[in-house]
Amino acid sequence: MNKTNQELADFLRRARSQIDPARAGLPPDGRVRRVPGLRREEVARLVGVSTDYYARLEQGRRITPSAAVVEAIGRALGLDAAGRAHLNDLIGLTSTPTPRRTHDVQRVRPGLYQLLDALDGEPALILGRRTDILAANRMAKALFTDFDQLPAAHRNYARWMFLDGDARALFLDWPDQARAAVESLRFEVGRNPDDRATTDLVTELRGHSREFDQWWEQHRVHQRTHGSKRLRHYLVGDLTVEYETLTLPGDPETTLFIYTTEPESPSRRAIDILASWTATTPTLEPKPNIAEQ
Repeated sequence: MNKTNQELADFLRRARSQIDPARAGLPPDGRVRRVPGLRREEVARLVGVSTDYYARLEQGRRITPSAAVVEAIGRALGLDAAGRAHLNDLIGLTSTPTPRRTHDVQRVRPGLYQLLDALDGEPALILGRRTDILAANRMAKALFTDFDQLPAAHRNYARWMFLDGDARALFLDWPDQARAAVESLRFEVGRNPDDRATTDLVTELRGHSREFDQWWEQHRVHQRTHGSKRLRHYLVGDLTVEYETLTLPGDPETTLFIYTTEPESPSRRAIDILASWTATTPTLEPKPNIAEQ
């Protein structure tokens, strides 16, 4: 079984195990369920295909179902928009990306750096493939960390989230934010299963983080478009930021993240204080050593 088919098999089995038969509209049949979720034959019935056909699909066999069948599978498994897009990617109904060369490095064009500078009062990041951090304005560096001070190979949002102790201390909702990073990375693997750099990153994180490995095995996917983050900043205290994401025209693999706060809120005041402090101070004070706290 090739890698993509194995991904499909794992994803379908995980999704099937999450469905409550009663909520799926299936009447009790008197049989004892030894595992949670739907049986294969029940999914096949809901989709309108034979049990053998669905079983072969879930086993990762080389089958290319029609768009209508894939849509029916998405409904039967209760997939959200990201889950359905991921299913389409794994089955091959979306266009196949051009294979990347190992030296195909993403670069931020000058106009985007100017845009980051123009957003001076709000933290903003530009993320690329596999959540690589391509650029950040001064407020993003002040709020999160100065990513420019990290080794180039380590400027990755998911890697920072899981392997940097400061990130764990910064996010009050770290499990939620970290899980979302895993699910976003899973989504990208479905889009580009043969990208070696992404595979290497996943292997590294699975080897160094028990949480990452556990959440990766759950095969959930998520495409971040908006949300909130709760932080405890070592200079300005607790605050909540909302974020919106913008996929940049002409470069669908590059995303702008803009973080805002509610006007007149304690979080807005915290951001304003941080902006004022960093505007007059060349560098931030060293963060307290987490190990010494």
